[in-house]
Amino acid sequence: MSAETVRSDGPIAPNAYRLLWAGFMAILAAGVGYSVRGGILGQWATQFGFTMTELGTITGGGLTGFGIVIILSSLVADKIGYGKLMISAFLLHMLSAGLTLAAPMAYASGGKSAAFDCLFWGMFLFAVGNGLCEAVVNPLTATLFPKNKAHYLNILHAGWPAGLVIGGLASFFMAGTKNDAGEFTVQPVDWKIQMSLFLVPVIFYGGMLLGQKFPKSEAESAGVTLGQMIGQLFAPLMLVLLLIHAMVGYVELGTDSWIAKITGAIMGSPASGLALFVYTSLLMFLLRFVAGPIVHRISPLGLLFVSGVLGATGLTLLGNAEGVAMCVIAATVYALGKTFLWPTMLAVVSEQFPRGGAVSIGMLGGVGMLSAGLLGGPAIGFQQDHYASQQLKGVSPEAFDRYKAATESQFIVFKTVGLDGAKVGVVEDGGKELARAGELLASEKKEDKNHAELAAWWGEAKATAGEDKKLVQTAGIDGGKAALRQTAYVPATMAVLYLLLILYFKSIGGYKAVHIDTPESLGTGES
Repeated sequence: MSAETVRSDGPIAPNAYRLLWAGFMAILAAGVGYSVRGGILGQWATQFGFTMTELGTITGGGLTGFGIVIILSSLVADKIGYGKLMISAFLLHMLSAGLTLAAPMAYASGGKSAAFDCLFWGMFLFAVGNGLCEAVVNPLTATLFPKNKAHYLNILHAGWPAGLVIGGLASFFMAGTKNDAGEFTVQPVDWKIQMSLFLVPVIFYGGMLLGQKFPKSEAESAGVTLGQMIGQLFAPLMLVLLLIHAMVGYVELGTDSWIAKITGAIMGSPASGLALFVYTSLLMFLLRFVAGPIVHRISPLGLLFVSGVLGATGLTLLGNAEGVAMCVIAATVYALGKTFLWPTMLAVVSEQFPRGGAVSIGMLGGVGMLSAGLLGGPAIGFQQDHYASQQLKGVSPEAFDRYKAATESQFIVFKTVGLDGAKVGVVEDGGKELARAGELLASEKKEDKNHAELAAWWGEAKATAGEDKKLVQTAGIDGGKAALRQTAYVPATMAVLYLLLILYFKSIGGYKAVHIDTPESLGTGES
């Protein structure tokens, strides 16, 4: 690839926009699948007789390894070729859909365990397909638009919030309607129809890939070896960027896994929490299309610094919010803060470490996903346990003793005694799910020690349930708000690091995109 080609103002390939929108559809498919899945768990529980633990195992299928898939496939992306990996992702997405939709037939022939296997492995393959897509579309977009990486990577990743919006709206309008007794007055749309929605963007991106030629990355075209690409990961600046992106994954994806639940509790309606999540996702979708003009004015690091400040401010406001109006205002500020973080970080790495090829970008994305799954989600959950228990114990030690978990919760070296989620669920729905599970066990002529113990506990706790319910709910709200306030320290730390990077680049002549054949590469550890 010549220097003139790299530095041209437009895309480097005639099919660049087609490949960009194919990548957009691939990420949109991941967002739709992620969002819709959360809305159909109740139907799975009813149709197949799953417990909440079993549902949690299914939804977690493969997600912990999502980041690992990105990293491993990034190591071979430049050598195998972007096209082959995207075809593999397409086939895995289709196979995932086939396995998931086969669950009713599996249940009819093999019972509950067969349905569980179909759904679990369907989710696992879905996650692997998403990981392959992520490993390809990021370096591909950076290659296609070498002079506008931040702008087009933000457009590419507008597919994720677009998918969340579509999936969230589908869950909202297809979930059915219940009366005060918990009975459906309007039946939900069959879960197979809802789940099939993610196939629409999958078919779109598969069709858009047919007959297309994929360009080689800047690193591959220059003959950079895999060992040299991996070597870029140990440059001091790259290590700092990896650390910061671990924080990005923590604060963005880790918080997203809890934000609808927490805001729904604050506003007194789970549906309101979902609606607010859809609103902020729509805001993210729209804003990612204007990242380019902003970057041209204040540089990628300037945009990231402002994002860190807004993210910290928004989470602090959410952690102190009371009522619907304040939740909407605070969530808007938080959305403004998180919108540009992920794709702009990818752009910075691609601009500063072109010799890293797909490896550098893939490592960044993988670290962000691993941080979200291993640190962000668990840490925010742990904080909720800790602060909710503290609040309830301070108000009513007796209620705390009734609802405390039998074992300690632990995150790294920290420990706390949280509230028992099963007991909280029983008091919140008045024992309806407990009764449903009991009927399932009876129909299958099975005994479950945990269910029996919970039923015996409810027999005693029912007498104080009227008073306990409000206390437990208040403790849960306070715990969620405290967790958000603590999480605000993460984007605040990011803002400080971004400011230090701005000062560093200013000391060496300002932030500039690096190309393999330019001497500026020496300023960031390139060789």
